Parts: sequence; structure tokens; C-alpha cells
Amino acid sequence: MGKTKPTMRNIAKAAQVSPTTVWMVIHNKPGIAPETAQRIWATIANLGYKVKPTANGGHGESVGLLIEQNSVPVISDVFYGEIIRGFQTEAERLGYHVVLSMFDRTTGNADVLNRGLAQKVSGFVVANDGDITPEMVIQLESLSIPIVLVENHIDEQRLPCVLGDNFMAGYQVTRHLLNLGHRRIALLHGPTKYSSLVDRLRGCMAALAEASLLIPTEWMPKPVSGHPLKGYVQMKEILEQTEYPTAVIAISDKTAFGAMEAIREFGLKIPDDIAIASIDNTLESAYTRPPLTTVNIPKYEMGVLALQKLHRLIQGEDTIPVKTIVYSELIVRESCGAAIPQSGDEPTHSG
Repeated sequence: MGKTKPTMRNIAKAAQVSPTTVWMVIHNKPGIAPETAQRIWATIANLGYKVKPTANGGHGESVGLLIEQNSVPVISDVFYGEIIRGFQTEAERLGYHVVLSMFDRTTGNADVLNRGLAQKVSGFVVANDGDITPEMVIQLESLSIPIVLVENHIDEQRLPCVLGDNFMAGYQVTRHLLNLGHRRIALLHGPTKYSSLVDRLRGCMAALAEASLLIPTEWMPKPVSGHPLKGYVQMKEILEQTEYPTAVIAISDKTAFGAMEAIREFGLKIPDDIAIASIDNTLESAYTRPPLTTVNIPKYEMGVLALQKLHRLIQGEDTIPVKTIVYSELIVRESCGAAIPQSGDEPTHSG
């Protein structure tokens, strides 16, 4: 059996300092006594701890971000682009370099599972699940590096994770349409391989069950994968039937964008003929025609929180893995026909 690679926590224990102090010395942060820094560097050398050099010759560490590649470049993705931005901003603040690793579903190739890449980073954030299976995450964990999950959870593994409150988001958007008086509601859901979308669907169904409503099968068309306007295909399937719903729940903003295009193509007006609401609150949602009612998932904040959690693990903090859930908030705009609340007013409805 090979020798176990020393960790920052090992360095801290041997040098009789905290893991935070070790991290500050490695990253050339001020405020550490010279004799303490000297003792830490000596301990690093004695234990064979590998400190990665930065591009400017200083000392730093790299962190990896593993994310599934889809039909849209991930950095341009209306949802995950914001998570990446938060992750990158916080990484820069803390002095980390970011290594972005893509999982290509068409080839089944993930560089992150290559031991060579794993040795170059101090930890990984794994964003989303889908084609990034629990088995892949477990394999990554076996490389003995810290891991934090985003919009994914594997409860039996007790891995730390940062999640949007997707169940409540689904409940809120559905409850909003019900409160407006809608009972003929269609639901454009997503692939079940994404746990976040499953949780949103569960929230939608819980609100419908409270209202004793059951959506007809033909108003819940099968999800479409790999299509840039996936909601377009689903919505067309509904509109080609003889009866229309009065409202549509889209499981994501991207799904709603496609659905809105299909509704317009059929000569129908939003919200006069069909109301629509979704989940995500992407930047684009405020500029659709009409502006889209949606539930905000704090995407940027999730990226920041994931990096902070990973940072604490890298420092060697002896924390119990915990599930961090960020709250969702309904953003009322014009796509449902609800009156837009003024600043300081309680939300009201136009009927």
C-alpha cells in the first residue's frame, strides 16, 4: 500500500498551529510571525507536502470544478454560468486557481477521473448530477481529496452540498398560479436524472395535491434532452391538442423560453390566453415578452458558498458534512396576469 499523502491538517498538527494558519502561510498572507512561518515551512518539507506554484512564482493551490457539458457552452448557460461566476470570484478572493473540467456525455469522458488531474488540485466542486452519476462522484472521493456538491446530493455518502430549495420553488410557482384562480394547468417537467428538477416537480405536485388537482397526462409531455429550446417541443405537443390549459408551469426558465415561443407561434397571447411561470430567475427572464414570472434560485451565491465550503475542507477543518440550502423567492412579473407589487406593497392579483 502506498504512503498516504499528507494533508494541511497533518501539517497543522505537526507544527502545532491551526489549519487556517498553515493556509495563510502557504498563500503568503500577512499577520503570521516569522518564526511560526519558518516552522510551518520546515514541517511542510519534512512531511513532503506538495505546494503548487502559481503562475507568478508564488505559492497557491488549484481547485477543480466538474460540470456536465451540454448543448450550450457551460460558461454561457443561463443557470450554471452564474454558479461558475460566483465560484470563480470567491476562488480569486481566496487565492485559488480554478481548473474547469467538463464531462462529455457523448464520449463518457471526464478528465477529473484521471488521477493525474486529481493530483493537481486541492479539492473539487461537482456541479449538478445528470450524467455525472453517484458512482463517478464516489470514484472521485476515493482519490482522497475534498469534494463539495452543488445542485446534487448523495445522502448515503454524507458529502457536503449546496442546494437551491427546489422543492419549495416548485411549490411556490404552482401555488402562485392556483392563487390566481387557474385550475387547467399544464406542467413542462425535466429529465429525472437531474435531482434538482425532480425536487422541483415534487414541489409542484405537492401544491396541486393540496388543491385536489390532477394534471392530465397529455398536459405533462415527456421531457426533451439536448434541445436548445426544449420547452418549445413540449409546448407544441400540448397546443396540437383540442383543448388548451389556461396556465403552464415550466420546470426551468430555459424550458419557459421555448414554451413562450411555441405559444406565440400558435397565435396565442401571454398571459391573456395562457399564463406561464417558471423557476430559476435567470437574467434573461426579465427581458422576455412579456417579462417572465419565475422563482429565484440564488445561483451566484451557491457558487460562492460551494467554494467557501471547499476552502474550509482544504484547510482541514474537522466539520461534519452538511447540506446547505439557499432559499427561493417568487419574482412576480407580467407573464401570469398578476398585478405587479409596488415597492413596500404586499403582492396583489388582478384575478
